[in-house]
Amino acid sequence: MSKEKKELILQFIKFGLVGVSNTAINLAIYYILVFLGVNYILANSIGFIISVINAYYWNDRYVFNQNKQEKDSVKTILKKLAKVYASYTFTFVLSNVLLYVWVDFLAISDKIAPIINLLITIPINFIMNKLWAFKKA
Repeated sequence: MSKEKKELILQFIKFGLVGVSNTAINLAIYYILVFLGVNYILANSIGFIISVINAYYWNDRYVFNQNKQEKDSVKTILKKLAKVYASYTFTFVLSNVLLYVWVDFLAISDKIAPIINLLITIPINFIMNKLWAFKKA
């Protein structure tokens, strides 16, 4: 296996580890809010907003820019954060559409449906973050 493939696999594993924390944050918020009677789409939206901040921080520091020598300017941080939100927004919209299909059309539990979505959204998020949001200039 080439060095580039090994690095890509390691990067995907790190992305996955960060994703576990994002997922834990998102699902914890989702389940707490659903338990409190909040609509599942609104609960998913709130969890999304909070978990993307976590995703940005750890992906920037740990996954995609681990060899960074200088601190980013505020402008660079805001630009990257905007790209991260844009890439996660795509999968957020997809996730909500899929939640609607799973829960309202296929009668899958609103407790199980978000877990099914992860199988679809994690690979998409990695590709979008690697190739666009954190792409090195």
